[in-house]
Amino acid sequence: MGTLIYTALCSLDGFIADDDGNFDWAEPKEDVHSFINGLEALNDIVLYGRKLYEIMVAWEDMDLEAMPAYIQDFARAWRKTEKIVYSRSLESVKTAKTSLRSTFDPDEVRRLKASHSQVGIGGAQLAGVALGHGLVDEVNLFVHPEIRGSGNPALARGVRSHLALVETEQFASGVALLRYACR
Repeated sequence: MGTLIYTALCSLDGFIADDDGNFDWAEPKEDVHSFINGLEALNDIVLYGRKLYEIMVAWEDMDLEAMPAYIQDFARAWRKTEKIVYSRSLESVKTAKTSLRSTFDPDEVRRLKASHSQVGIGGAQLAGVALGHGLVDEVNLFVHPEIRGSGNPALARGVRSHLALVETEQFASGVALLRYACR
């Protein structure tokens, strides 16, 4: 059985974006980006909510020639990974190796976990649905030394889950990784 892992970049007070949807304060520095690259390279498939997918589409056609190696590494990993996007409003997807679903099917996700060693999930609302179904095995929060006060929460409201802290990592940029196992 594979592992379903939710990863998010967030502020110390738990927000992935401010009230206007701005998240530039959470853009990872090289040290964090390189660490995330290693995690992303392990994903056989990634499940995305619409909003995060629309942000990630930029990685598909990004001109990498002048980019630093850590950016190139992430783009290559993202491009080679199979993706499923969950959206009721999208009519099609713009990227290779990507399929679209209009509804979240917990049984399909269980089958994906059974046939892949590691499945990533991105997007707080989608991850909240998966957490609510008891499908998420691990939560990785890259906590930035920022307090935003309000915005889009990294963890969906109304979802309850008991977690066990299994690892912490501190980065030179001031970011801390909190890795939790879901019980």
